[in-house]
Formats: sequence, C-alpha cells, structure tokens
Amino acid sequence: MNFTRWIAAALTALALALAAPASAQSTPSAAPTGQDAQTAPLAAPTANVDVAQTGGSATPDVGGISVVSLFMRADIIVKLVFVLLVLASLWSWTIIINKSIAIASLKRRGDKFEKVFWSGISLDELYQQFSKSPDNPMPAVFVSALREWRRAFEGGAPREASLPAIRERIDKAMTVTMLRETDGIEKRLGFLATVGATAPFVGLFGTVWGIMNSFSAIAARHDTTLAVVAPGIAEALFATAMGLLAAIPAVIFYNKFVNDISRYTSRLEGFSDEFSAILSRQLDEKAAR
Repeated sequence: MNFTRWIAAALTALALALAAPASAQSTPSAAPTGQDAQTAPLAAPTANVDVAQTGGSATPDVGGISVVSLFMRADIIVKLVFVLLVLASLWSWTIIINKSIAIASLKRRGDKFEKVFWSGISLDELYQQFSKSPDNPMPAVFVSALREWRRAFEGGAPREASLPAIRERIDKAMTVTMLRETDGIEKRLGFLATVGATAPFVGLFGTVWGIMNSFSAIAARHDTTLAVVAPGIAEALFATAMGLLAAIPAVIFYNKFVNDISRYTSRLEGFSDEFSAILSRQLDEKAAR
C-alpha cells in the first residue's frame, strides 16, 4: 500500500515537471509598462533605408531646345532644308500680303466704276475719262469694247448686214481684255500652290535625314540613351514642323485667292454681257435709221 502511494506520488511529480516547461513557452510575456518603457529610446534600424525622392523638386530640370541651337547642331543637309523652307515661307507671305491688298483694291475700284457707269453719264464722257489709263480690269473692258465700237463708225454708219460682225468683234475685244487682266491678277499664285504641295515633302526629307543621323550616332557610340537619340529626333521633327509652317498658310490663302478671283471674274463677265447688250441695242437703233 505504501509502495503504491510512493509510485503514484512519483508519477505525479514527473508529470508536473514535464508540464512546467511547456507552460513557460506558450505563455506570452507581458509588454513592459511604466515610465521606463515610455521613455526608452528605439533601436536604430540595421538595414539600409532608401531615402531617394521621386517627383516634385527632386525631378531634374530639363532645359528647352531652342530653334537656333537645333539649326546650329543640325547636319548640312538639314540646314539647307531649313533655309529653303524659311525662304519659301517668307516669299509666300510676301505674295499673300500683296495679293490681299491688290484684290481689295480691285473690288473697291470696281464698285466705284460701276457706280459712275450706272449714274447716267454718257459713254463718250466715260470713255474720255478712262481711255488713257484704266486703273482696274472693269474700265479696261469698257474701254476695249467702246474702242471697237468707235472703229465700226469711222467710215460712217455701218450697214445692217455688218452688224453681227461688229457685235462679234466687240465681244472678242472684251473677252481678250478680261483674259489679259485676270492673268495679271493670278500672277504668282502658282508659287503658293507649289509651296503648299511640296513643302511637306521637303520637310519630310529633312525628317528622314535627321532620323538617319540618330541611327548613325547610335551605331557609332553603341549607346541608345536619350542623350544620343534626342538631338537627331529633334532635328527631324523640327524639319517637319517647318514644312507644315510653310505649306499650311500657302494652301489656305491660295484657295482664298482663287475663290476671290473667280468671283471677280464672274463679275467682269456679267458687266461685259450687260455692256454688250447696251451696245447691241444702240447698233440696232442706228441701223434702223
């Protein structure tokens, strides 16, 4: 009986001894409290910390590329393209300004002549006023028609059989004058059409050449960084921009001038038809006498 009790006590002590370490490992330790725990300094991190900033003021400032620097750094072929496009653009603007002033003056003088023509003044007085120096196409058409009219009456009143030939000569005289005058108005418009059609292709040639230079720089330096590629690309894009800068105004104003001249030509044709009808009626009246 005593032996049994001794064995039971020994087993109980062994069980308590085995259970004690497990309890100590599974039980979490409490966080430190008190004044010392609040004021204790934190340990410095042992790993390297990346403190590099991105964006904002840390972004490097990239300077702009000026037109002069692009031109000075460009290849000789690209420089020639630049100069050609700049000269074409300047000459186009010279033509645009001159044509704008000339067409506005034609309209203004045409209005003034028509006002005098339909005011009731006699044809002879009007002829004496404008025969020496007609200042625009409308009085020039009038003078040519009346000059042919006067030639028909130099030998006296024409016979009735010759009236159709006289009318035809008067119409031809006005037609030839209109063609000559409108040809002078349309002078140099072909240059605007040429610039509008070819300037983008000239700029494209400069673009292709600049890109070729960029690839050559890459091949020579074995480097594809932006510092190597950017100059040639900038030259290429600037050549394209110059081509468009020369072509767009030329195309716009060429179409505008063509429409303005077409309307003015229609106005001349209307005036010549009306004046031809007036002269034809007077021919019939003189022949009836």
